[in-house]
Amino acid sequence: METARILVIDDEQGIREGCRRVLELAGYLVETAASGQEGLRHVQEGNFDLVLLDVMMPDIRGVDLIEPIHDKDPETVCIIITGYATVELAVQAIKAGAYDFLSKPFTADVLLMTVQQGLERRRLSLEARRAQELERQAAELARAKEELERLDRFKTTFTLTVAHELRAPLTALQSFLIAILKGYISPEEQPAILERALGRTQELLDLVDDLLKLARAKSEQGPQKRQVLSLAEPLEKVFALHKAQADEKGLACVLEVRARPQVEADPDQMTQLWTNLISNGIKYTPTGGRVTVTLDQQDGWAVGSVADTGIGIAAEDQERIFEEFYRTPQAKAVEARGTGLGLPLVKRIVEAHGGTITVESELGKGSRFTFRLPVAE
Repeated sequence: METARILVIDDEQGIREGCRRVLELAGYLVETAASGQEGLRHVQEGNFDLVLLDVMMPDIRGVDLIEPIHDKDPETVCIIITGYATVELAVQAIKAGAYDFLSKPFTADVLLMTVQQGLERRRLSLEARRAQELERQAAELARAKEELERLDRFKTTFTLTVAHELRAPLTALQSFLIAILKGYISPEEQPAILERALGRTQELLDLVDDLLKLARAKSEQGPQKRQVLSLAEPLEKVFALHKAQADEKGLACVLEVRARPQVEADPDQMTQLWTNLISNGIKYTPTGGRVTVTLDQQDGWAVGSVADTGIGIAAEDQERIFEEFYRTPQAKAVEARGTGLGLPLVKRIVEAHGGTITVESELGKGSRFTFRLPVAE
């Protein structure tokens, strides 16, 4: 066990030296100081388990030294030495953090007993602190273990889902090719079969492309590509590309740019954000419907929204639409093929840029997706 270090601060040489002799004979390491300032220097330069403090010294009161001592080490035991103990002084010292009193004159036995009790208190206090630290570390390890298990389960589920999503179009594509190679398909029928095979190939490419985009959005390299840009610029480009598609479908597609907020963002991801939201609005809105895209600035936030009068999302599905690969029954009915990665990618992009995204929807009446991104300073 490490030898306890004790500091005696007293302006009376007799007290200092008497305490030193008694404590050193008991096996303690002892240093002394003849004034409050000298004692404070010792405290700042060294580490002590216990400090004996004279209550009255010419420069600093012993009670006033307790706070800086505990600032250095909260578990250092402070014992007040006084020639005139009073209830008022006791209350003041205890409030300041003193452990006990020694009233002058005191015997060597009383000194040793008081010091031993103080050091025992310090030992118990340090053990309690160590126990609390061990409990905290154990709790952190348990949380880390739980998180690793959760991530492992997610990785397994993700891998199985990707494998399932890839298997369906690959199996269909393989069937088409085998049928052609074995001569089961007549030359006249082959163009139609090849067209279907091409569609399955495009389905695979779409899935791989969305997986790559999602992986890039999750990576830490995204912020390195960020720059200050007007959120209206990628919006206007994306809207122009999709307007023709909406017109062809017989939809009213409206753009309202009420403000042109500047954001610090990855330009490619902002283009992807607008593309996914607008294309979804057009895809899931029947002929004669309306898609309204707005951009505004409110209280330091860039606010973008895409509202449609389409199929809508049931209340029980609204919590799941941002899950990877999840598609609502209504979405599958409108478009059989789809990766289910568009909205998870949108959410990942928005949150990676310090923003939020919400959805308001009613089945059969349409949806409104609204995202907020912090405006660049």
